[in-house]
Amino acid sequence: MCKPSAPAEQPDTTSSRAVFHQQHQARAEAEAQRLLAAKTQLGGRWLAWVASELYTLTPSSYAQMVRRELQRLSA
Repeated sequence: MCKPSAPAEQPDTTSSRAVFHQQHQARAEAEAQRLLAAKTQLGGRWLAWVASELYTLTPSSYAQMVRRELQRLSA
């Protein structure tokens, strides 16, 4: 009879996410401030412009950080 193999260890995604967040938080906040600074200049076109700017950000987890910063700074 074969002994069942132990499950493969899963990478600790929680801590890797936290590390990524810590490494990129200041940059995400600066990017959000840059996007907000263009709001007055772009007027009604700002929302579409911001959406296109966010779309170009990679990786997607970084784009999400910038989105959250935009929400926080806009509140």
